[in-house]
Amino acid sequence: MLANMAGFDLHTPKPGSATKPVPGYDIRVLAPNGEEMATNEEGAVMVKLPLPPGCLPTLWNDDERFVDSYLSKNEGYYFSGDGGYIDEDGYVFITGRIDDIINVAGHRLSTAAMKEVVASHSAVAECCVIGIEEKLRGQIPVGFVVLKQGVDISTEALEKELIKMVRNEVGPVAFFKRAIVVDRLPKTRSGKILRKVMRSITDDKPFSPPSTIEDVSVLDDIKRKMEMEYIGQGH
Repeated sequence: MLANMAGFDLHTPKPGSATKPVPGYDIRVLAPNGEEMATNEEGAVMVKLPLPPGCLPTLWNDDERFVDSYLSKNEGYYFSGDGGYIDEDGYVFITGRIDDIINVAGHRLSTAAMKEVVASHSAVAECCVIGIEEKLRGQIPVGFVVLKQGVDISTEALEKELIKMVRNEVGPVAFFKRAIVVDRLPKTRSGKILRKVMRSITDDKPFSPPSTIEDVSVLDDIKRKMEMEYIGQGH
């Protein structure tokens, strides 16, 4: 839906932007109340109906779920599931999935941005940052970190360094206070981290592991870590 079309209307690239909508797609950025966001203000990336012919007609044998998942969030729009913004030149910037946006004491923050900071630490092999429920602030971010082999750093020292990095790069309003070291992150066989399942575990909510999970035992490891750390449910 977004591309820099060399054979049609080539634009000067901007770092971080997928450039502009291709012909046939009317991309808008909406606020939670359905109103269109101002220039450079982040919101939900939507496609104003009608869609181009033959584009995203339905889900196989499940029209109802297609309507419920993609056409019901805002009437007259297709819900992409992405967050982003449009700048003064019409360039579209995708900042992450909507489930990457958490509400910390009224501030909408991107866990993807925090993940980038955490991943930049020299001791971190891979990581994930999710938002968990917290009574006072609504949600707070928690990082799950897999260390590189052979690194020599204590969990406490690593956590302090990551907190400082996120505070400097994202800001103190992010309230990033916990970084939990785990052996592995739960993933599908294609390598996608199961963030939704991790949120259910941390918030002590029921969940069903997807059939595509690579190793279901990883979920037990995550749950044990969470019980040891005693966070979630407002703690």
